[in-house]
Amino acid sequence: METIKRTKIVDLLKSTAFGSTVNVKGWVRTRRGSKQVNFIALNDGSTINNVQIVVDVEKFGEEFLKPITTGASMSVNGTLVQSQGKGQSVEIQATEIEIYGTADPATYPLQKKGHSMEFLREIAHLRPRTNTFGAIFRIRHNMAFAIHKFFHDKGFFYFHTPIITASDCEGAGQMFQVTTKNLYNLKKDENGSIIYDDDFFGKQTSLTVSGQLEGELAATALGQIYTFGPTFRAENSNTPRHLAEFWMIEPEVAFYDINDNMELAEEFIKYCVQWALDNCMDDIKFLNDMFDKGLIERLQGVLKDEFVRLPYTEGIKILEDAVAKGHKFEFPVYWGVDLASEHERFLVEDHFKRPVILTDYPKEIKAFYMKQNEDGKTVRAMDVLFPKIGEIIGGSEREADYDKLYNRIQELHIPMKDMWWYLDTRRFGTVPHSGFGLGFERLLLFVTGMANIRDVIPFPRTPNNAEF
Repeated sequence: METIKRTKIVDLLKSTAFGSTVNVKGWVRTRRGSKQVNFIALNDGSTINNVQIVVDVEKFGEEFLKPITTGASMSVNGTLVQSQGKGQSVEIQATEIEIYGTADPATYPLQKKGHSMEFLREIAHLRPRTNTFGAIFRIRHNMAFAIHKFFHDKGFFYFHTPIITASDCEGAGQMFQVTTKNLYNLKKDENGSIIYDDDFFGKQTSLTVSGQLEGELAATALGQIYTFGPTFRAENSNTPRHLAEFWMIEPEVAFYDINDNMELAEEFIKYCVQWALDNCMDDIKFLNDMFDKGLIERLQGVLKDEFVRLPYTEGIKILEDAVAKGHKFEFPVYWGVDLASEHERFLVEDHFKRPVILTDYPKEIKAFYMKQNEDGKTVRAMDVLFPKIGEIIGGSEREADYDKLYNRIQELHIPMKDMWWYLDTRRFGTVPHSGFGLGFERLLLFVTGMANIRDVIPFPRTPNNAEF
């Protein structure tokens, strides 16, 4: 077969070099046709769109074409021509075909029919080859790129925080242990506690739940930083919004108060949504048409309104009024409750009809490091609530006062051996500072319109599931 430099399908579909000889390589989506002429839809992953290969059956012979079935891979040389069919502008009239790999229709699971999301999770090693997951993973790449670009353009520094850590940032205690110890023969002291002296790090260590605490150290030196890395939660949550391994983006900014923080969060998330609309429209349109007819409208809707700034206490009042008027919630509403996603979504979708930033939560339901308000009851937290998702960002102004932070750590019985270094940032040149965390997969849920978080990460890690 004559060697011609390959053109990616995404570029080829924009080409007007009719009459020229081109090469494409890819996987067969479908083959149909008659005794005289076959039409092969070829896709190489560079775009959701396929290129149509027109094949003269007599020229190649029926036997030769037989193995070209859905999922087979091939290289095609041919002439680029203007397309006769609707829906595409160009097609290729094949002159040479080389088949790289076949896919037996009897055993290849991705035949041309609709598959359930549950079934595709069982074959997560093949699902990127479907239109749906091709679209999702191209969008995932674009969102990661947009995030780096947003922060870089604002003069933030990308800071790498450790994945293995000895501190529990959230204080929730749901961490995966990291150890090289022989679990069949654990050394214990007289109280029955495990001795870690002979473990790899000489102490008990875990996978990180957040890069925030280390991020704060960096912000008090570099001014404004962000982290973007994997985080791990060992909570037994089998919901459509929880993963045991997920990615987090955590900006941390010196000299920012809660209002600066809210502005940054709103600007950031709007930037990402705008980027998706500008750069991923083919994929978003596909997901809009196939899964979620309101997706594009919802993405555009988020951009046009300013997010509501709503104190928690007022939010509770709105929810209590709704209950009084007969609205049924599964979970109770009262001052001091940690809002469930049904409450968050009511505020966003039913009451305000736009995103809401909820502030000034009761200190009992928030993390130890949040700045305490003058009322002694609430803290300067800010959660950004989105339609269909609930909380998409959680953040706060951090407690900058050494004594207040120290006392809160004591109140919550957080071991000082894990916290001395964090307290040092308040002992030496403390400053007001703020930050937040965005769950990357929750952003992707919003941008793709998918219903389950397991469908926006290539290989989901959830309770009882670590396949592939």
